[in-house]
Amino acid sequence: MPGKNLLKLCGEPITVWSIKAAQQSKYVDRIVVSTDSDEIAEVARAAGADVPFMRPNYLASDTASSLDVVKHALNELNQKGQCYEFIVLLQPTSPLRTSKHIDESFELLQSKDADAIVGVTELDHPIELTNRLPDDLSMKGFFTTDSHLRSQDFPKRYRVNGAIYLVRVESLIKENTIFLSDRIYAYKMDREVSVDIDTPYDLRLADALFNRDDFIKPF
Repeated sequence: MPGKNLLKLCGEPITVWSIKAAQQSKYVDRIVVSTDSDEIAEVARAAGADVPFMRPNYLASDTASSLDVVKHALNELNQKGQCYEFIVLLQPTSPLRTSKHIDESFELLQSKDADAIVGVTELDHPIELTNRLPDDLSMKGFFTTDSHLRSQDFPKRYRVNGAIYLVRVESLIKENTIFLSDRIYAYKMDREVSVDIDTPYDLRLADALFNRDDFIKPF
């Protein structure tokens, strides 16, 4: 979805919802947006975020990782004498995450004496009922376990949902990853706030959830 970070959700570019959630957090000291787009930079500044640098072209491709983008941002800030103990990565494609989730992540980090917290959500379906398919679509050998079990009889599993990555900067630099080898814990989030905007369907789903009367808005 080209330009998805500027797609509108309830009248606002989806980038703005992450900024609003961060602004309402009790623990976020500063909101920095990394982008190579002048239009996104303008939207971010208008929403109250800082855009103290522009992301270089080599970090704007589909092959650039989130880790590379975070390390570039930290380096840019360090060069200005602006150093931080923790960074929380709030990807704009998770617009249903709220300040409550951000604050609870920080509080979990404190209670666990952790170096990193990662947002996760429960899988929709048991992985025992999934497998690859060959070109001829044969399902011979598809099931590697007892497929007659009820869904609730399979173990509960979780996936990283992309909504929150909270990590100690020193540990991130030392291990060169957000997913640290130790002192890292999961912050469990409901499925309905874990929508990751990657397709038009995701955007329609997020819009439907956002417009529910009982949905807690991220501001």
